[in-house]
Amino acid sequence: MKATDVVTTALGNTMRSKARTILTVIAIFIGAFTLTLTSGLGVGINQYVDRALEGFGDQDQIYVQKIADQTETTSQGPQKYDPDEAASDGMFGGMPMLSEGDIETVRGIDGVESVDPTVFVSATYLEAQNGDQYRLTLGAPGQSGSLEYAAGESPARDADEITIPSTWLDALGYDDAEAAVGETVKVGMTNVVGEEQDFDATISGVTDEMISGAGADPVPSSSFNEKLYDYQVSGGPDDTPQAYIAATAVVPDLDQQNQVKTDLSDEGMLGMTFEDQLGAIRGVINAVTWVLNGFALIALLAAAFGIVNTLLMSVQERTREIGLMKSLGMSPGKIFGLFSSEAVLIGLIGSLIGVGGGVLVGTVANAALTGEGGALSSVAGLTLYGIAPVQLLGIVVLIMVIAFIAGTLPAARAARKDPIEALRYE
Repeated sequence: MKATDVVTTALGNTMRSKARTILTVIAIFIGAFTLTLTSGLGVGINQYVDRALEGFGDQDQIYVQKIADQTETTSQGPQKYDPDEAASDGMFGGMPMLSEGDIETVRGIDGVESVDPTVFVSATYLEAQNGDQYRLTLGAPGQSGSLEYAAGESPARDADEITIPSTWLDALGYDDAEAAVGETVKVGMTNVVGEEQDFDATISGVTDEMISGAGADPVPSSSFNEKLYDYQVSGGPDDTPQAYIAATAVVPDLDQQNQVKTDLSDEGMLGMTFEDQLGAIRGVINAVTWVLNGFALIALLAAAFGIVNTLLMSVQERTREIGLMKSLGMSPGKIFGLFSSEAVLIGLIGSLIGVGGGVLVGTVANAALTGEGGALSSVAGLTLYGIAPVQLLGIVVLIMVIAFIAGTLPAARAARKDPIEALRYE
C-alpha cells in the first residue's frame, strides 16, 4: 500500500462512524475557533498600537526623564538649597524635572549627538476667525506624526502651524475638515508678568481622537511650541533656572544606545527608546492574549482525549480487518501510519473549519464594532481583529500535531495486534 493509498483509506475510514467523528471534530473546532479569535485579537490590537504610535519617535531617539531621589528623607534634616534643584521641585506635583545642568550632562555623554528638552506650554485660549475664544490645552509636538487625520497633515517642524480636533469644527465655524485646513487661528499666551499676546498659526490638519486620547487637543509644530514657550517665560529675571519635563537625545549609532542608557542611569536619569516604550505596551497585550489562548488550549486538550476515544473504538471495531491486512502482508508501520493519518485528518478537518470560522466571525465583528455606526466607530483607526496568515497556519499545524500525538496510542495498539488472534475476534 502506497502512502497515497494510506491517506485515501484513512479519509474513508474517518467517516465510518459519522456521529463519533463529527463530535470529535466539533470539539477540535471549538478549540481552533477560540484560539483563532484570541490570537487575532492580539494581532489586531498590536497593529493598532503600532499604527497609533508610528511616527511618535525614531529609532535613534532616547527619551530622558529624571529619576525621583528615594534616598533623601525628612528625618535627615533640612537640605541645602541648589538653584538647579529648585527648578525641578514643586512642578507637576513635585515630579522630578530635568534642569539645565541635567541637559548639559546628557549632551556630554559619549554617543549623544543632540538633546532637545521637552517644554510645557500653558496656552490661554484659541481664537477663531469669528473672534470667539476657547480654552486651550496643547498636545506635545512629538505626537503629531502618530495622529489619525480626517484632513490635512501633521504640522511642519519649522512652520507656525497647528492641528485642531474634528470635534472643534462646528465651534470654530468650519463646515468640514477640508474647509479648516489652511485657515488661520490665534493662540493667546500670558507671560510670567501677566502680559498677554496673540500668535497666529495655520491649521495644517484636522485630527480624530484615538483610543489613547491623542488627537483630542490641538497640537502645535515644534518651532511654534518653542515660540510660545519663549514668550511664556519672558518678562522674568534672565537668570531664572529652567526645568523640563523630559528631553529627547539623538543617538545615531544604535549599538551605543544601551551604553547611553546605562550612563544616564548612573547620572540619576531614565532613558527609554521608542522600542522600549512600544515593547512595554506589547508585553501587556501579549500577556492578556496568552491567558485567553490558554482557555483555547484547554479545549484542544479535551478534544485530544476525544480523538483517543474515537480511534480506540475504531481499532476495537476493526480488529478482524486489521488481522486481514496483516495476513495480506501489510507491515505494522503501515497500519500505524493508517490510524495516525486518521487522527491527523480529524485534526485537519476540525482546525480548518475552526480557523475559517474564527476568521469569519472576527472579521465581521471587527467591521460591525469599528465600522460606521458601530459601538467603537468613534475611536479612529481602531482594529479589534487582525489576520496573520503565518499565525493561522501555525494554529492548524499545532492542532494536527496534537491530533497525531493523541492518535499514537490507538495506532500503536493496532500495529501490535497479532493477525491470528485478530482474525478470530468476534
